[in-house]
Amino acid sequence: MTATAIRPKRVLPGFSLSLGTTLLFVALVILIPVIALVLKGAEIGPARFWAIITAPRTLSALRVTVTAAFVATVFNALYRLLMAWVLTRYEFPGRRILDALMDVPFALPTAVAGISLTALYSANGWFGGPLAGLGIELVYTLGGVILAMTFTSVPFVVRAVQPVLEDLDPALEQAAMTLGARPWVIFRRVVLPAILPAWLSGSTIAFARSLGEFGAVVFIAGNLPFKTEIAALLAFIRLEEYDYQGAAAIALVLLVLALVLLAFSNWLQFRAARHLEARR
Repeated sequence: MTATAIRPKRVLPGFSLSLGTTLLFVALVILIPVIALVLKGAEIGPARFWAIITAPRTLSALRVTVTAAFVATVFNALYRLLMAWVLTRYEFPGRRILDALMDVPFALPTAVAGISLTALYSANGWFGGPLAGLGIELVYTLGGVILAMTFTSVPFVVRAVQPVLEDLDPALEQAAMTLGARPWVIFRRVVLPAILPAWLSGSTIAFARSLGEFGAVVFIAGNLPFKTEIAALLAFIRLEEYDYQGAAAIALVLLVLALVLLAFSNWLQFRAARHLEARR
């Protein structure tokens, strides 16, 4: 039998053309804009770049952005893990509707989300009125920024963890139960190691998504300098002022933060996967 006869067929016909088209798309949509941003930032010069990113208003905007994104991510990491567990392990009326609602932030324009949240949580809104009676204000505060970021990053943790939970063999939990393990021990020793890489991945992407959020935040935050102004909005303001160097510097800082975060997430996932393999 000749080598030609036993050569395995490729799953995708025209692999070279498909790969070339994919790489061209990635270059046009992702790589070229990122490279252009880096080159624009490199034109500023170290002294000017440092002066821009260490300006009090810039530092305040970065602090608000990172703080709000961190709080929103912690909330989503815990609450959306619980949501993925409920959607995976329980059957109840309206489950499919609740599952579909998890994807609403993907389909809803962020500006519409921001307007809706502002209307609901304002002093005369459905939720804002009762909260105001308790002395809690969200609109035009850091809490509003956190609320908007939490809403827009809802699906990432759920959709990352849900498939892993669905594929997890229930026999592992049943075996642990027959050995006398309590529910919390079963979750910590059996379930958590299996879903940890996906959980870390979803949480990291949610954090990176929150760092760059603009549309939903700009309406509910009030955009008060040194209070609720986020970095993405400050970059937009610099563009309106024709300060392209300032906008590029701020955008470059956000880009570096996102890339470092994603690299750290991949490292954590790699370590978690290796630890899981070692335990098997």
